[in-house]
Amino acid sequence: MRRGANQPRVGDFNQIVIIDAIRRSEGGLSRVELAAVTGLATQTVSNICRRLIDLDFAVESGKIGGGLGKPRTILKLNPASQYAVGVHLDPAVITFVVLDLSGGVVASSRTLTPAVTGPDAIVVEIASAIDDLITRSGLGRNRILGAGIAAPGPIDLERGTIVDPPNLAGWHQVPIRDALAVATGMPVLLEKDVTAAAVAEMWAGGQGGTGTFLVVYLGTGIGAGLVLNAEVVRGVSGNAGEMGHIVTDPDGARCSCGLRGCVAATITVQALVNEAIEQGVPGVGGAPNAAIDAAFETLCGLANAGPGQAREIIDRSAVRMARAVAVIANLFDVRRVVFGGPYWASLAAIYLERIPALLHPGLAARAIHRVEVVGTSLGENLGAIGAASLVFDQTFSPHPATLVLTPGST
Repeated sequence: MRRGANQPRVGDFNQIVIIDAIRRSEGGLSRVELAAVTGLATQTVSNICRRLIDLDFAVESGKIGGGLGKPRTILKLNPASQYAVGVHLDPAVITFVVLDLSGGVVASSRTLTPAVTGPDAIVVEIASAIDDLITRSGLGRNRILGAGIAAPGPIDLERGTIVDPPNLAGWHQVPIRDALAVATGMPVLLEKDVTAAAVAEMWAGGQGGTGTFLVVYLGTGIGAGLVLNAEVVRGVSGNAGEMGHIVTDPDGARCSCGLRGCVAATITVQALVNEAIEQGVPGVGGAPNAAIDAAFETLCGLANAGPGQAREIIDRSAVRMARAVAVIANLFDVRRVVFGGPYWASLAAIYLERIPALLHPGLAARAIHRVEVVGTSLGENLGAIGAASLVFDQTFSPHPATLVLTPGST
């Protein structure tokens, strides 16, 4: 059933539309240009811009000539007006960032995820690390809008809980959102890590974060964040993006699901390290998280150095990855695939060399448009940047759903 527009929110929505237009323009926009790109009346734009300047969200930044008319005043977003904290909880490492309104990282830190410590103790540790980071950044807490936490799935988005993630022992129905809100005294949002990565690309990824695209996140596991027409796809429970059981090699290793050759059994860091150990690649071994990381770095270093067993393993993983990405790219007809995550840098050179050519023949719409394959510009802190971006996205992105009347609203 279609629902009507929530008229009292239209004014706020228009303000957010203006903020979004300004932040997506590298050089800023004049009021005339804002009216043109948003379709809003000139007087409406002028009123909103005056309000944004008064609120310190925007600043006037010089003038440009306008032909015969008077010079136009350029408006830019004020990055220092608001900040957000992002936390990425990975089974191997916890990453923290403070993000300014333009998506710039102003402070960051990281710590190894304790292997045996219970969730309650880790929540206390996370809250303490957030306090330390804010103090070190020199920012007043009144300028921090809130915090976001990106975590491995499955999550219960409505209840704000982490639900039995496969690589975090003892994390059963942990209400991390509310616990962290109590511990920090600020609003907290929870999101699945791959979804947060997609939000990071939308908010802080520049022009590459527009339209319809796929983010492939290479962490302890591999997931897909999907953006359709500038809206993140979360699914019914917030757990969209599981690609671990797409079969890419029917003759590959057996997966925990019972099938052979799933992404989870053939392309993850652990799977590639296992393959290298089985083939006797020199210097590669792994058991605990730190050892797996070291083994993976050794494997990728050998692969990037030239031909040999290590290069063959990574080349095969590129073929499998292209097959998995093609399934999702065809299903949603995306224009761009963005790779990122903590393990992306080690694979980037080979994957960017191999995957575009491997992907193209498997695309149903290849005669109509190409699919661009790129690496994220946001570095290895993509998950944490995405977590902080959640706060800005919820507050400052123009989501049409906010205009829709809900039952009981007027």
